[in-house]
Amino acid sequence: MAVKKKRRIGWLAGRTKSAFHYYDYNLLASIILLTCFGLVMLYSTSAYSAQVTFGDDMYYFTKQAAISGVSFILVLIFSQIDYHYYAKFAGLIYFAANVLLFLTKFIGTELNGAKRWIYIGGRISFQPAEMAKLAIILFLPVLICKIGKNVKTKGAFFTILGCGALTTVLTWKFTDNLSTAIIIAGITVGLLFIVFPKKTPFIVGAVLVAVLAAGFIMYAQTLSGSDNYRVKRVIVWLNPEGNESLGGYQVMQGLYAIGSGGLFGKGLGNSLQKLSYVPEAQNDMILTIICEELGLFGVVMLSLLFAFMLYRLMFIAQNAPDLLGSLIASGVFIHIALQVVLNIAVVTNAIPTTGITLPFVSYGGTSILFLMAEMALALSVSRQIKFREQE
Repeated sequence: MAVKKKRRIGWLAGRTKSAFHYYDYNLLASIILLTCFGLVMLYSTSAYSAQVTFGDDMYYFTKQAAISGVSFILVLIFSQIDYHYYAKFAGLIYFAANVLLFLTKFIGTELNGAKRWIYIGGRISFQPAEMAKLAIILFLPVLICKIGKNVKTKGAFFTILGCGALTTVLTWKFTDNLSTAIIIAGITVGLLFIVFPKKTPFIVGAVLVAVLAAGFIMYAQTLSGSDNYRVKRVIVWLNPEGNESLGGYQVMQGLYAIGSGGLFGKGLGNSLQKLSYVPEAQNDMILTIICEELGLFGVVMLSLLFAFMLYRLMFIAQNAPDLLGSLIASGVFIHIALQVVLNIAVVTNAIPTTGITLPFVSYGGTSILFLMAEMALALSVSRQIKFREQE
């Protein structure tokens, strides 16, 4: 869809052209649909645990709905601003994100065995790792554009890679959040793949990662008594039934939920596994409850919604007025695609548990806030697209 702002360009004989600005209402619609779907499933998934823990079955829903509503209004406002204006603050946002990641180690609050949250005023929690994703999506395209034609050189390659690696390491080591570190690394490599002409480094890197991953899996199998929780996750992944006490219980209950849903599910609100069988189901395991209640049909519909959102992001990236806009939209595309694929892989036990949430669906205020910020950037890029039509 488009909002027309006509401009006469009548230099063709006997013809008139009008130029009009584009605004991707299709992407906006996908945001609304995914957010609403997420809120419905969040309430269905969390009502029991919220009632037991807080005495209010709408505890999680109310908080998520409030921040989703406010964030969506901010999307409508900030998407009207030219993304080139935001690019001016890319360096500052990148610096602030890295500083906050570093400080999390010292001033963060430990929850569930990890320091990943900073509390503001003792009540509002903030996860710097979510801000780091947005910082990378905005900063790296700006850096690439500033490098310009020299982006094809090895020096530029390692400069861009180094900036992404810095945030990746800070996320991993100072917030103990390997899953987000993997996503940040994926965004960095994805953007480099788009702009760097030689593909040999990526092939070598992929082979190296595969060899290291295989080596780590073989090594983990020899350390059944290790106290390292990442080793334990690999052991659980390899044999969840035999390692229920190490975390296999959650994996198995999630698989039971997926398997019991069938084609059309048990019906909305009728999940059994959400009754404390799947711990913290409203977070990264929410897809298992969707499978149980809505079945394969519901998961396919959700997947199509994500596919449509990714298609619109690809459309914006391909038609952006400049390289900066194209790379920003591509960064958002890579982030959403990576997170959705990894979440599905985790809940189906295709990869070890990593704690990756499902975008727009899983519970998490910071996650929703920065996802909406990314959508505002993508919509801002779409607003600068200009088409010409003959009259």
